[in-house]
Amino acid sequence: MKKTKIILSALACILASSVSLAQNDEQPPMSFFITGVGLGDGGNLGGLAGADAHCQVLATSVGRGDSTWRAYLSTQGPNAVNARDRIGSGPWYGAAGNLIARDQDHLHGDTLVQARLGNGLHPFHARTERGDMVPGIVTRETGLDVSKHDILTGSTPDGRAYPTGTDQTCSNWTSNDANSGSARVGHHDRHGFMDNSWNSTHGTRNCSQAGVEAGGGAGYFYCFAID
Repeated sequence: MKKTKIILSALACILASSVSLAQNDEQPPMSFFITGVGLGDGGNLGGLAGADAHCQVLATSVGRGDSTWRAYLSTQGPNAVNARDRIGSGPWYGAAGNLIARDQDHLHGDTLVQARLGNGLHPFHARTERGDMVPGIVTRETGLDVSKHDILTGSTPDGRAYPTGTDQTCSNWTSNDANSGSARVGHHDRHGFMDNSWNSTHGTRNCSQAGVEAGGGAGYFYCFAID
């Protein structure tokens, strides 16, 4: 009887350990993605509300509509909005379960150590809502041939709004003007001639769809779950 109890006790421990390992191996739900399709109207995203709605629709299409999604976009002028203030506190994971960032400090490299180490936002982890890679600068590793690495943000490198002056947000995401305006973009693949920032690399040529695409983009933007 005593031996039976010992065996049962050992089996219980093994079972508990297996359950614990299985739980630890569970993939965290997606809480970050790059829009797999743009809105097709250049810098006119319907304002922040329209961009948020697009994030929500795409997340819902892959079974993640139970969370509230926000576009990583800043605005300018009176009551300017910082992109970093819109996206919650983290942690955030990509569609394949890869860690994008533990928190705001990690995401933006707010300390020198964090800036040196970097976050998980690069082409292999930063994917669309369906887990597809977003085409970046052509490399043998990715095999992708059409760059769409310009991601709309309207933001400074620390995730904040630009001061009033030069348009960095296509009139706060309401303009598709081919003759004026611009939108600040980052490079999700960290490839660039002079600057490899994921959220603040250069401006688009103008606010039309053609102007947004001209530098190697498609009007995509980042989406984060805030809960």
